[in-house]
Amino acid sequence: MTTGLQKRKHYTAGGYASLAAVAGLAAYAALVFLLAAGPPTSRAAATERIVVDWHTGLAISGYDPVAFFTDGRPVGGIPDLELRYGGAIWRFTNVGNRAAFAANPDVYMPRYGGYDPLGVAHGIAVAGNPDLWLIVSEKLFLFFDGDRREKFAADPDRVTGPADRKWPDVLRTLTP
Repeated sequence: MTTGLQKRKHYTAGGYASLAAVAGLAAYAALVFLLAAGPPTSRAAATERIVVDWHTGLAISGYDPVAFFTDGRPVGGIPDLELRYGGAIWRFTNVGNRAAFAANPDVYMPRYGGYDPLGVAHGIAVAGNPDLWLIVSEKLFLFFDGDRREKFAADPDRVTGPADRKWPDVLRTLTP
């Protein structure tokens, strides 16, 4: 083997060794980054289909969705009674409410994922506020502001019809 060929062979073998070392170092750095970030449950949900707080991942600001129906008002859930559903974290005030939601979440979740029905009726996703709510036809609706809630309350069918038709289009614009 010539001296030039030996040098090229040595360089190429060293190049692969260097490449392996760089790849190993990159994998180690990625692992350290992921461990420093904490477990995935501590990060917010990655969906927009339900209105969530992007810092906490909590749906409807941590209120118990069942309490709107049983207590007739928004009641804050507790961290020890959480349930993951639909890419969001739902909190509850008691085990019975959590069990009721787990058995049939569609009954208790706000319509249109917590988006304002007037916005949805116009084809726009406008986040609702759980402090501005109504239950109509056994469905929970959240509103952006009091004026929108009043408009909706005056004639819910006039809003829900167009909102039901537009919701699939709005849903397609939201990140799953």
